[in-house]
Parts: sequence; C-alpha cells; structure tokens
Amino acid sequence: MSFSEFSEHDYQLIDEAYDSLKQVAHNRCRNEREREFVRKAYDFANSAHKNVRRRSGEPYIIHPIEVAKIVITEIGLGYKSICAALLHDVVEDTSYTVEDIRNLFGDKIASLVDGLTKIKTALDNEDRLGGEMIASESLQAENFKRILLTMGDDVRVVLIKLADRLHNCRTIDSMPEHKRDKILSETMFIFIPLAHRLGLYGVKSEMENIWLKFKEPEAYNEISQKTTQDLAKRSKDIEEFVAPIEDALRSSGFNVSIKKRIKTPYSIWYKMRTKHVPFEQIYDLYAVRIVYNPRDDKPQTERNEAYLIYSTITNLYSENPSRRRDWISQPKSNGYEALHCTLMSHAGVWIEVQIRSKRMNDIAEKGIAAHWAYKNDGFITENDSEMDKWLAEIQEILVSDEVGAMEFLDIIHRDLISSEVIVFTPKGEQKSIRNGATALDFAYMIHTHIGEKAIAAKVNMKLVPLSHPLKAGDQVEIITAANAKPKMEWLSFLQTRHAKTKVIEYFRDNHAEIAASGEKIFSERLSTMGINPSNDILRKFLDYSQLHDTEELYFRVGLGILGPEDFYRIINEDSLASSQKPDEYYISSGNSGDRKYVMAECCNPIPGDPVIGFLSADGSVTIHKKSCVVAESLASKFGDRVIIPKWLISDREYPIRISLKGIDRVGLLSDISSFISQTLGINMRKLQLSTDEGVFEGYIELLVKDKRNLDNMVAGLNKIKGVQDVVRTDI
Repeated sequence: MSFSEFSEHDYQLIDEAYDSLKQVAHNRCRNEREREFVRKAYDFANSAHKNVRRRSGEPYIIHPIEVAKIVITEIGLGYKSICAALLHDVVEDTSYTVEDIRNLFGDKIASLVDGLTKIKTALDNEDRLGGEMIASESLQAENFKRILLTMGDDVRVVLIKLADRLHNCRTIDSMPEHKRDKILSETMFIFIPLAHRLGLYGVKSEMENIWLKFKEPEAYNEISQKTTQDLAKRSKDIEEFVAPIEDALRSSGFNVSIKKRIKTPYSIWYKMRTKHVPFEQIYDLYAVRIVYNPRDDKPQTERNEAYLIYSTITNLYSENPSRRRDWISQPKSNGYEALHCTLMSHAGVWIEVQIRSKRMNDIAEKGIAAHWAYKNDGFITENDSEMDKWLAEIQEILVSDEVGAMEFLDIIHRDLISSEVIVFTPKGEQKSIRNGATALDFAYMIHTHIGEKAIAAKVNMKLVPLSHPLKAGDQVEIITAANAKPKMEWLSFLQTRHAKTKVIEYFRDNHAEIAASGEKIFSERLSTMGINPSNDILRKFLDYSQLHDTEELYFRVGLGILGPEDFYRIINEDSLASSQKPDEYYISSGNSGDRKYVMAECCNPIPGDPVIGFLSADGSVTIHKKSCVVAESLASKFGDRVIIPKWLISDREYPIRISLKGIDRVGLLSDISSFISQTLGINMRKLQLSTDEGVFEGYIELLVKDKRNLDNMVAGLNKIKGVQDVVRTDI
C-alpha cells in the first residue's frame, strides 16, 4: 500500500465504483433499513481508507467495493455480508478496532469482520498487494487452517474470503511475477477446490481461467483463439439445435429459459492435458442449459419435470448414453443437482444439455449460500445432510491433536479435490463415502465398534480383505469377530481421516511401548539417510508435526503415521531454507556460475516453457513447469522460496515424450523415425508403437533443445500420412 492525496480523477473512480455497487445492492437488500446499513458501511470504509492506494495505484477503497459486489452477484449473500466485505480490511489496516465496528454495526457484522481479520499473516499480507512479508511454511499452513476454522463459527467468513481472493486474482497483473505465482499456486491448491466444494462454480471457473492465463499464457491464448473461431463457425448450428427444443418444451407447457455456453479455456486445457488429446478432439465444447420453473413447490414435482424435459429432448436428438449424468437422484455432496445428457445435433456436433430447476440453478450458481437459503425457507432435500456432514468432518480434522498444520494442508487439499461414491449396506441403505475408501473405512463410518471388530468384508457377495477399495454401486457387508481388534498396519491403507483417528485412539493405551519402538525406528531411518540424530534434527521433526512432546513424536513414528516419505520430506524440504535471493536467475546448461539448476523429473521442463524455481539453502534451484501440480503444492506452502528463472540459449538437450495416434499403414514407422532423425536431426531415446485392427498408438521419447524445437517436430509429425494426434505427455 502507499499513501498520497487523492486527485479529482481518483474521487471520480471511487464514485463510479460505488454507484455500480448501489445498483446491485439495491435489489439484494430487502428494505431501506438494510440499504442504509450498506451506505453507512461504505462511508465508514471510504473514510478509513482515504488517500490509501493499492500497488496498482488505484484508491484502496475500490478493492472492498469490488469484493462487496462479488459477494452479491457471484455468491448471493445478504446485507450483513455486504457490510462485512466493505469493512473487511478496516481493522487490520487502520486504527479502528472490532469493538468500534460492533458499536456502529452490531454483533454479527463485527463478528464477520473479526473472522476476516483473523485470516491474515502470509495470505492476507500478500492480498494487501502492498508490503513485503516472507512467511514461514508453518505460518502459511496455519493460515489455511485458520480460514477453515472460521467455517465452524460462520461459513459466510469463508465465502467473503473467497470473494476477496477472486478480486485479487482479477487484479493480479500488478504483482511482481514471483508473488503472482505464489498467490496463483495458493489459489489452485486450496481456494479453487474450496470454491468447488462449496458449490461456487462461477467463482471457481473464473479463478481457473486467471490461473491458466498467467501460468500457461501460450496455451490460454491459443485455446481462446480457437474457441472464438469455432464458435463463429458453429453459432448458427447451435441456434438451429436450440430452436426445436424450445418449441417442444413450450408447447408441452413447460416454463423454461434456455442459455447457451461454451467450455472455459481452463476446462478445455485440463481435458487436453489429462486425456492427451488435441483441441480438435474436445467434442463437447458446447452446452445448453435448460432452467425450468416447476408447476408447484413440491420436491417430487420438481424432480419429475426434469425427467419429462429429458424425455422430450431425447425424442428430438440422439443421445450418447455414456455421457448421461443424473445428479438429481444422486446429488453431489456440495449440493449440486442437475440432469446432464449429451445430444448429437443435426449439424453433427455433440452438445451437452443441462437440465435444472430454478432452485437447482440458484444452488449451482451461488453454492452453499443458496443451499442454506432454501433450507431456511423450509425447502429440505435429501442432500442437506451431505453438506452438513462434510462441514462436520472438516471441524473434526481441525480440532484433532493428531494433525499438524503441514499435514492438515495436504489432508484438506486431498479432501477438497476428492469425489464421493454411493455404496449400499446389505439392507440396501444408501451411503456416500470418499472415492478410493476401503471396506474398513466403510466399517468405521457405520460404527466404531464395527470397525474395531472387522476381520473381512463381502463386496457384492464376494469375500474381500478389509483393504479392498470400494467402487460406486458396491454393496458392502462387514464381517466381524468378537475377539478381533485393530491392527497398526491398518493405518497404511485407511483413506478417511475419521477411521484413522479411531485406530490411533485405540492404540493410545500402548503409548509407552509403541513410543519405544518408534524411537528405535527413528534412529534407524536417519542412519540409512546418512544423518546422525541430534537435537536440531529432533526439533525439525517436532516443528513439522507441531508437537512439543518427543514421546508423542516417537509414538507417531512407531504407529507409522510418520513414515519414510515424511522423513524424506522433512529433511529435504527443510533444506529449502530462506536465503537472500538475487534479482535474476538464468538457466543455461543446468549450471550458472556456482549455482546448480535441477530440472524436476515430475514435469520435465524445457527451454521456452513457463517455469518456476524453488531455492534451496545450498543455492541450488529446482525448476518446474508453472502448471506442474507438484510445483503448485510447493509454492502454496513455501512461497518465500519461489524464484522466477529465465532461460538462456545453450547446447543442452532435455528429455520429453510425444504420444501419437493414427491409422496404421506400411512404412509409417520408417517415415516417423526418418523425419525425426534425418530431417530434424533430433536424437530418439525410445520409440514404441502398437497397432490394433488398423489403428496405431504409442509414444516417442527424445531429446530436444527447446520448445520451438518441439513445436516444429509436432507440426511436422502431424503432416505425415496416417498420423492424427500428436501431443506432448509427461515421461
């Protein structure tokens, strides 16, 4: 932040921003009293932030105004949240206190502002887009923990924080590149999955697109250009697809509105990367959303009309049954309900159709805020318990003494990105459990006693071990024995935090014995890593685990909670100590002067790729692609170690893999190898192609000097007769 007298232009910008807020707030507020509260909050915040500027140079008050607009338009919260958004930086950045807010605006608004103020340290100091602050990894992890702790008091604090993060993403181009990458990594690692879990798809999608725009700018621009061109060609086809649907539904008496949309650049990029296909093979680029008003407010009527609409439109167009998704009979755990199907238009284009009621659409657009608004209005659905159950599970993790801040961050990340599957009890009762959970996780979910006495399971009438992973639709029966008891090895395959916690609690009766065994294991593991036990090493493990008791540390080692991977991580991540960072980093032949550059094997970056570096205490730098998931995790926890290196021209060659598909023919292999080796002069390390009924598929591993070298090769391979798909994939 900076301070300087506002000009007439600044005051004009502020007035324009506030006018736009008033327009959306007027409709959201229910009466003049609520509108007066919003005006009062604005006046107070505007006075408190007078002559204060953001890094971009604009008046600081514009930021809380924009956050308040997001709270209204993207999330749909009420006047108290609007006021809290306007006031969310006042307590931290000025001399005003929470008590001042309470005296002026009441307990609830003060409570919301207090919750937002407590979410600070690493993240909020970056969010200020101002001063320099380097936070330790434990502070960053604790900050994420603090964010979610506020959900137990009032989930609106987290929702406003998401609005705050979205606006900071919108204005992130004013940040230095290394800070921008840190904030975007945090956003991808925690905030985007959190927005998804809370049902805020609009917020999630916009954050994803901003992430892609800065992390993979070349891909973002290319995909945006191609979608614009494709839409221009297909616009008439989409209109001709929608017209018969609209006519048929209206003539059948349905009250509907129909909207057209195209996949976002991020969703296209993600599918291209995970499916290893080019843009041209993303066949469901387009979607049509049918939103209907049911004839009455009975849940059964609402559901029945969705299926009647589905029946009507599938009489008009052919459907791809494998793409059908029924989230009305089985809603997502974040409250999302809809019926999806994919239809073939008469122009030969696959188009996804989403069918939602007005209530379902509100929940899809506004997430948990709309979910609870309908719940408070007395509209209860079968899915209410799923959202409440997830929030309860988060609280259980937060208050657990077994979970340190760093471990907590990974647990929450896994929880946020995980999906759930529906399984059934022997009596046919439906249960929702995390995808990948085992039969033993299911046993503990039913009851702790059943988990502790479990010896095996039957899945779909077939006997399986307790470690058997469950799939959607499985019917599960747990076999117990009176003399059975938990085993320590269960901790190695249990997937749910609840089950793990119950097993750990069981073994606390043998704490001394297990701790003694753990102390021995601790020394042996350090020895195999070539490290002598010392007080400093012990302190590193205690800090990582957020423990003060050495016996408790050994207990966790003895149980296997701290396994070999944790040892490696603690020792190696600790070596990423903060140090004075020079202004520039240049990657030449892997080493530059006394500095060593290590190319991360998880993503194999090559010159020309957007990259991010992580600085170690010994001066070495590990280089990742900016979009690498490992780099995202590291940057979200160790933001102060992020550097932005630059590529220099060198003779070094880098390993990459190219995957190919196409129509097999005589001489194809010879043409491919000849083009790479003779025409381009590139060294192949491995070539593997297989054919099946005239179709070939395989990959080539080779060495290239830079991305331009790679792009030329991909373009040339695409011109070879029979080759249809050429994409870069990870080795």
